[in-house]
Amino acid sequence: MFDVQMTDEVDQAGVEELQNAVIAFNVAATGYSDGASLGCLLRDQAGQLIAGLDGFTWGGYAMIEWLWVHDDYRQDGLGTRLVEAAEHEAARRGCFVVRVNTHTFQAPGFYASLDYSEIGLAEDTPVGHGEVFLQKRLDPQNN
Repeated sequence: MFDVQMTDEVDQAGVEELQNAVIAFNVAATGYSDGASLGCLLRDQAGQLIAGLDGFTWGGYAMIEWLWVHDDYRQDGLGTRLVEAAEHEAARRGCFVVRVNTHTFQAPGFYASLDYSEIGLAEDTPVGHGEVFLQKRLDPQNN
């Protein structure tokens, strides 16, 4: 038998091996092998990160996994521009849906203002808050 012990220090090479195993399973199960990174990092002249978006496209959908804008730039429209650029690129890649998860204390209103619809909510994630699941349908033909 295997000794199962959780840790907070996981070998990064092992994590990559695990991710590759899941990806291989997903490709075999769906036939979609078109997974690609989707991201943009914006830096100031000193090289400091001021905003960024990271996610992926795969099998006709896009996922925004990380979006962040520095406090000093939050009202300048950078978040909107990053999301719109990701949507445009996703549509160009043939995606029909963009998905994102955000917490209740983060940006559900921001995504709603960009026509994302809530498709689910997980309560107490973290305790006292929730994780909101949203999506937006795209029209790849119009990009």
